Amino acid sequence: MLNLERLRILDALARHGSVSGAADGLHVTTSAVSQQMAKLEREVGQQLLTKHGRGVRLTDAGRLLADHAARIISQVELAQSDIEARRGEVVGEVRLSAFPTAARGLFPVALASLRKAHPDLRVRSMELEPDGALRQVLRGDLDLAVVLDWNNKRLPVPGGLATASLLEDAADVAMPADHPLAGRREVELEEFADDSWVSWPTGEFCHEWLVFTLRSKGIEPRIEHMAGEQHTQLELVGGGLGVCVAPRMGRGRLPDGVVAVPVRQKMFRHVYAVWRADADRRPSIRAAVEALDEAARVVKAVETADVRD
Repeated sequence: MLNLERLRILDALARHGSVSGAADGLHVTTSAVSQQMAKLEREVGQQLLTKHGRGVRLTDAGRLLADHAARIISQVELAQSDIEARRGEVVGEVRLSAFPTAARGLFPVALASLRKAHPDLRVRSMELEPDGALRQVLRGDLDLAVVLDWNNKRLPVPGGLATASLLEDAADVAMPADHPLAGRREVELEEFADDSWVSWPTGEFCHEWLVFTLRSKGIEPRIEHMAGEQHTQLELVGGGLGVCVAPRMGRGRLPDGVVAVPVRQKMFRHVYAVWRADADRRPSIRAAVEALDEAARVVKAVETADVRD
C-alpha cells in the first residue's frame, strides 16, 4: 500500500522541482526527503528520480505517480473538508498570509476576532506578497491568503482557487509638504511627469503596476528609490526624495512633512481572500473569511470617517 506522506513528498518534488525546494515547502530536512523517496521507490519497485546536473528530476514513472499523488492529496483534502463540515466545529489549525499593509490593516482585528470566537482554533499568520502567497496556497503550504490587484491591472489567479472580495482600498499620491501640488484637493498623475518616484521593489506586482500605470499616462517613470514597506516609502518621501503611491489601508499617520492628495481618476486596490476550492467547506476557512470580512468593514468605516473629517 502506498504511503500518503511519501506521496506528499513526491507531489512537493514535482511542484518545487528540487529536493531543497520540497524540503523547504514541507518544513523537513533534505535528508528526510531523500530517505522517504528511497522508501517509496522500494514500495513501487521503480526508479522515480534521476540525477540532473546538481539536482534531480522525475522519471517517467515518477511523473506518472506524481500526477496520481496530486489527485489523491486533493481527494484527501476534500474528505477532510467534508468531515470538518459535518462536524461543524471550528478547530484544528489554519495558516494565513497577507501582503504587508493588509497584515497591518486587517490581521489585528480579524485574528483577535477568530481567537475570541473560536478558542480551539490555532491560527498562524505571516506577511507574504501576492505572487508568493498564491503559490503557497496552491501547494497547500497555506490555507488562505489575502492578496490584491489594482483597478487597471489584475493579478492572474490560477484555477482551483476560490475567492472572496474584502474591500476596495483607495490610493493617493504622497508628496513632500512643500511640493507645488501639496495644497491641491485632487491631482492628476500626468502632473508628476517630472518627479522622481519611490516604488516597491522590482519584481513585485505593485512595482509592475506602477510602471504600467505611469506609462499608460505617457510618463516614463523615474524610479530612484525602492522599499517594500510603505512606511519606509513615506519616510523617503518626507526626506524630499520623491513621491509615491500611498494606499489608505494600514497607512496610519503620515510622517511629518508628508501630504497625501487624492487622484482625480481614482486608483484603488481590490483586496480579496483566496483559498483552495477543495477546502471550501472547511469551517475554519469559512470562519477566517468571515473574520476578515468583518475587519474589512471596520477599515472602510474608519477610512470613510477620515475622509469626512
